[in-house]
Amino acid sequence: MHLIRNLRKKKYKKIDLLEPKQQKADPEKLVEGDILSRNLSINVECLKSVYTDCPDVIFRNFLLGEITAAVIIYLEGLANIEEIDHSVLQPLMRPGDLEQAVTPDMLNQKLTVSKVNPLNTLAEIIEQVSIGNPVILIDGQIQAVSVGLAKWEKRAVEEPIAESVVRGPRDGFTETLGVNISLLRRKLKSPDLKWKKTTLGKYSQTQIVYMYMKGIADDTLVEEVHNRLNRIDIDGILESGYIEEYLEDDPYSPFPQMISTERPDSAAAHLLEGRVVILTDGTPFALIGPVTFYSLLQSPEDYYQRFMIGTLIRWLRYSFLLIALLLPSSYVAILTFHQEMIPTTLLLSVAESREKVPFPALIEALLMEITFEALREAGIRLPKQVGSAVSIVGALVIGDAAVSAGLVSAPMVMVVAITGIASFAIPRYNASIAIRVLRFPMIFFAGTLGLLGIMLGILLIIVHLCTLRSFGVPYLSPMAPLEGAEVKDVLLRAPWWSIRKRPHLTGNYNKYRQSKGQKPSPADGND
Repeated sequence: MHLIRNLRKKKYKKIDLLEPKQQKADPEKLVEGDILSRNLSINVECLKSVYTDCPDVIFRNFLLGEITAAVIIYLEGLANIEEIDHSVLQPLMRPGDLEQAVTPDMLNQKLTVSKVNPLNTLAEIIEQVSIGNPVILIDGQIQAVSVGLAKWEKRAVEEPIAESVVRGPRDGFTETLGVNISLLRRKLKSPDLKWKKTTLGKYSQTQIVYMYMKGIADDTLVEEVHNRLNRIDIDGILESGYIEEYLEDDPYSPFPQMISTERPDSAAAHLLEGRVVILTDGTPFALIGPVTFYSLLQSPEDYYQRFMIGTLIRWLRYSFLLIALLLPSSYVAILTFHQEMIPTTLLLSVAESREKVPFPALIEALLMEITFEALREAGIRLPKQVGSAVSIVGALVIGDAAVSAGLVSAPMVMVVAITGIASFAIPRYNASIAIRVLRFPMIFFAGTLGLLGIMLGILLIIVHLCTLRSFGVPYLSPMAPLEGAEVKDVLLRAPWWSIRKRPHLTGNYNKYRQSKGQKPSPADGND
């Protein structure tokens, strides 16, 4: 019972799969902790106590050959039962093949399965069983063996829903960690693509993988990611958003300090720039860090189109960002404090439309913005078949009814509609949310202080962005601090043959991504 109490205290501790704890087992007795015993019945008793009221955990007793007792443990629904029968039980139970004492090394020779790993502790056994791999325990041995026969229902590789493209790869990450790793391996076939695995969540035991390019990513950045992941101690990780909040430099900032993406090509592009990609089992969204403010306004599709088109679209995004942040507040400030800035004809038209409106411009703007956000959220939460129709029809009906009832003016409806359209043009959803959140304090500043309040709000945002970091990288780089060679990929989408240097993120890095003199030109004619 002393052993079982110790196991219950320690069975959920975090395990680093890359650096298993090196422990030694006493050959005569079970030492304190979770080291395996040579007595098969003790090991099985401890595991059964752990899996009490878990009828889907199967303990199958059998004989290795004709003399050695063994038990195979697997989780029904996560393990491939047909392969267990064919590749494990049939070879091991064949009489006459295993007449002497059996060791884990001998099992490697008999099993017709490619992935066979030795296990030393009860905690490792619990982890392997939980992810679907059957585990074989042998009487008289202090090592168990896990067999790579996990099999569960999984979604096929499909086009990402949240990040649609006109031109580019159509495959997207899935909820299966192994599939996501293989998608990145398919993009980057170099052995320099490295990845390390750890397990987080006391109860969920979620597998986390962080990937980087050896020789491109700075070693100090990889070590910092490793340290921040190892600091996490929580009962469960169900989505990568859980991890994101633990890895941020400034958790109170509205601006995202990591990129989330469903697209393997986007993740591969960031790996080639020296960033780290974090994959979480059970979610199709990968996390990428460090990031900058400008990377949130860039889309992978920018680099698949001609560079002139990419530059134009990028400048449109910058314009839409300013519109989404400042248009409602500017309208409120001008209408409340600076009417002399409006042309006379337009001022008379606006005054006529506001004649029956009982609210000041500040309350009117807040009322419309809140209504628009409510409709947008309702459109997301409703089923696909009716969500878009309800949001569009609802906006039209409510807007027209509000204008007819004299609750809001027609110009305000137009301002809010243009602002909403502009926010949709921001390619990263989490960046768009940050702008939507900041829009409300900007309206308050404008309604109380006019254009002076808007300038104050802009200064506060810029100061905050200047102090913000993502894994130690300045959030406004390469503009602040200024990196001249990298600015051309921020203000412009430079042609590929001119983007010779990688972004300078942290410490030492692989500076050049291509050789000189690759600008295309007509071939020299030789007579």
